[in-house]
Amino acid sequence: MQEVQSSFEQFKALLSIPNDANYPEDIAQNINWIESAFEARGFSTVQIETEGAPLVLAQRNFHKKASTLLVYLQVDGQPVDSSRWFQENPYKVALKAQNSDGSWSEMPWENIKNYDPEWRIFARSASDAKGPITMFLSAVDALERLKMIPDFNLKVILDFEEELGSPNLPAAVLRNKELLQADRLVIFDGPRHRLNKPTLTFGARGISTIQLTTYGPIVPQHSGHFGNYAPNPAFKLARLLSSMKDEEGRVLIEGYYDGVVLDEETKKILAQTPQDDELLKEVLQLAVFDKVADNYQEAIQYPSLNIRGMQSGWINEEVRTIVPAWARAEIDVRLVKEISAERLIGLIQKHVEDQGFLVLDREPTKEERKTHKNIASMTSEISYQSFRTDLNGPTGKWLQSALFRGFEEKPILQRMSGGSIPIAPFVNALNVPAVTVPTVNRDNNQHSPNENIRLGNYVEGIKTILAILTEPF
Repeated sequence: MQEVQSSFEQFKALLSIPNDANYPEDIAQNINWIESAFEARGFSTVQIETEGAPLVLAQRNFHKKASTLLVYLQVDGQPVDSSRWFQENPYKVALKAQNSDGSWSEMPWENIKNYDPEWRIFARSASDAKGPITMFLSAVDALERLKMIPDFNLKVILDFEEELGSPNLPAAVLRNKELLQADRLVIFDGPRHRLNKPTLTFGARGISTIQLTTYGPIVPQHSGHFGNYAPNPAFKLARLLSSMKDEEGRVLIEGYYDGVVLDEETKKILAQTPQDDELLKEVLQLAVFDKVADNYQEAIQYPSLNIRGMQSGWINEEVRTIVPAWARAEIDVRLVKEISAERLIGLIQKHVEDQGFLVLDREPTKEERKTHKNIASMTSEISYQSFRTDLNGPTGKWLQSALFRGFEEKPILQRMSGGSIPIAPFVNALNVPAVTVPTVNRDNNQHSPNENIRLGNYVEGIKTILAILTEPF
C-alpha cells in the first residue's frame, strides 16, 4: 500500500507532540495538527467549545443525500513518568526490534523504509490512541489514490480529554445533537482480541471513581510512643476494603450484581469468543483468576470493584516510623448497562456505613473526630455509562461484512469490552448504534511506560479502516 511509508512519517510527527490533557498548551498544538491534517484531506473542521478542551468535528460530505457515519477518535494520552521509559523521551519516537532475550533495541528511524511487521514504535499514545488517527488519515489517502468514495458521508469527532474521563463530553453532545447526528457510530480504539485477529466489540463498560479515606490522629504520631495506643487508619482501611470482596474476588456488597442476568443465548455468544486461560496465566504470571464468573467474557459482563491505588504514611526511601494520620484508597468501578452508577455508589456507601463508619463527603471536624471512632470520607465521580449494541443488527452485519471482505476471515466478535470509552452520551443522546473496531496489539502497554504499537497491526489497521470506508451501508 503506497500510503504506508508516508503514514509512518505523519505518525511520527503526531506522536512527537506531548498530549497530556492536564497541559492545555500541549493540547492546543494537537488541535492545530489535527485540524490541518483533516482540512488537507478535504474535511471541514469546527471546534465544539466545552468547559475544558474543545472537541473537534471534521466533516466531509460525498453525497447531497446519504446516510452518515460518525467516527470517534481520541487524541490525548496518559501522563508520563519519563524515568520508567527505556528511551530518551516518551514523546521522542523510537523504532525498536525485539532481541532473543525479550528486550527491545532501538534502531535508526530510517530503517522503517524496509520495516518488519514485528518491529514496534514506542511512544506515548502509539496505541492509545494516536495510531488509529493516522491509520484513518492514511485510509482516506488510499481512497483518494484509488479514486473511490464511500457511499455515505463522514463525520469525525476528536476528543482531547478522554484520559481525564471526558468530563465535558456529555453536555457537549446534548448541546450539539443536530450537528453530531449520524446513522451509525464506529469507534477506532483499543486492542484486538488476544489472538490478534480482526475484531469487533459491541459494547464497553462505563466507569465511575471513588476516593475513600479513613482517619487516625490529626497528625502522624511516633510509632514508639503511640504504636499500641493511637488507632492506625491503615488497618481500618484494610479491614474495610477486605470486607468488600471474598477471597475469590467476588463482591460481597449486598445487591452489587443484581440486574445482570446471562441467559443461555448470551452465554453461547460469549463462549464463541476464543479464550486461552493457560496462556493468559503465563502472560500475567498468575496462578488463578477471580471467580466472578465461569470465564473471562462472562466476568466482564458484571460491574467491577477495583482498588487502583492506596496510600498511607510514607514508603520506600521516605519510610518513617509513625502512626499515619490517614489512609486512602482510590477505587474504580466499571459499569454495565443494566446497573446505574448512582446505585452502585450508593451500595458501596451503605456497606461502609454498615461496617460502623460515619461517612462524610469532606474532612471531619474536630468534634466529629472526638465523637466517632470510625470515620470515612467518600467522594465519587461518574465519568460515563456503559453501552451495548446488537451483534447481528444492521451496524453489526455491515461491519462483519467489511472485515470479512478485507481479511477473508470472519472477525472475532466480543459482546463487551472490559475497558471504558466515553460513547454512552452519543448512544443515548443521538440514539445511534455504536461498535468499536479495535486495531492495535494487546501487549501495547497502554497507560503504562513503554507504550508501543506493532507495525503489522498499524498496517492492518489502515487496511481495516479502508475496508469499512469502502463497504456499502
